[in-house]
Amino acid sequence: MTPYDFIKKWKTHALTERAAAQEHFIDLCRLFDHPTPAEADPAGEFFTFEKGAAIVGGGDGWADVWKRGYFAWEYKKRRRDLDEAMIQLVRYAAALEHPPLLVVCDTIRFQIVTTWTNLETKKYSFELEDLADPEKFKILRAIFHDPDALKPTRTRAMITAEAAKKFQTISDALQHRNPDREAVAHFVNQLVFCFFANSVKLLPEGLLKKLLQTAERRPHKSKDYFDKLFEQMEKGGEFDLTEIAWFNGGLFDGRRALPLEHVEIGLLFAATSLDWSLIDPTIFGTLFERFLDPDKRAQIGAHYTGPDKIMLIVEPVVLRPLRREWDAVRAQIEKVMAPALEAGLAGRKGQSEHGKKIAAARAKAELLRDNFVDRLTRLRILDPACGSGNFLYLALQGVKDIEYRVVS
Repeated sequence: MTPYDFIKKWKTHALTERAAAQEHFIDLCRLFDHPTPAEADPAGEFFTFEKGAAIVGGGDGWADVWKRGYFAWEYKKRRRDLDEAMIQLVRYAAALEHPPLLVVCDTIRFQIVTTWTNLETKKYSFELEDLADPEKFKILRAIFHDPDALKPTRTRAMITAEAAKKFQTISDALQHRNPDREAVAHFVNQLVFCFFANSVKLLPEGLLKKLLQTAERRPHKSKDYFDKLFEQMEKGGEFDLTEIAWFNGGLFDGRRALPLEHVEIGLLFAATSLDWSLIDPTIFGTLFERFLDPDKRAQIGAHYTGPDKIMLIVEPVVLRPLRREWDAVRAQIEKVMAPALEAGLAGRKGQSEHGKKIAAARAKAELLRDNFVDRLTRLRILDPACGSGNFLYLALQGVKDIEYRVVS
């Protein structure tokens, strides 16, 4: 099958999603000279249609196609929201052994997202007719034969260092004009928080970029723009006809923005293009200390107290004891469930009574699990350094990882 044959066949089809999906994928296999799932893996162990997967947050689902170490693939009805389909596929990823590529498709549109750990995320989107373009054809072929060809090169550390450099430059300029170092540090951290809030959609999509684009044209009004945004973030309200959530805590506490010049606004606008989901928040605690104390300038980059060093304390003191506690609780859960599960193997006789036993055992097991989750929520951790807050951030991240293991 040639690209033109493929485009001609699928351009005008009127099949339903279910009717089209597998034939469309099999035609892609023919197009890229790749065996179909049944040809490559008759047992369905590493390459298959309808791969069952547990959904993060509860429930079960199926990835339409899965190839271990290569991709997970989800089909949708024509012209449906592919971004929503991608979110659904992301929820399957852990159960699918974290494939490096996630693909969603409605037979005439393709969307591909890379998911390598600690590397920037890249997204490729193109239409059916784009398969006639050798470069687009090469991208889709790599999904089947060589996913590493789509592997990004920028690491999380590189992206973090780039963001830190931009904010350090802004801070240096602000400090040159403002004698109050704490005011500068507070304002820069407000800005940093806005970027993280924007990346996880706590701020309305596109709002931060629009604000910075406007500020670039009118630098003399930048302080007013940020003052209005921070005021709404402090109390909750409306900004630019868009609802703003209430951000509690001490960061937005009535202290206002500082004036920015055109070059600084340009650096902020450039920072919107970075993948903030990959930027390491721990480095900004160190930045805050550095803003306040010029003598700590060497702590940035390779010289700051990085996660690996902090984890030498967090792992044995905080996380390892909690994992031992969970292992003990899990053993209790298995002990509670074992008799009921064994009874279920005895046959169908007394099915009603067996169902009651299963329900009672499950309720007891869920109580044990919920009590441990409650224990995690009430945990209090002392930061021995009381410095940048990186110790507390990494400890929280580790505890949340344990919680995820408990509830999933």
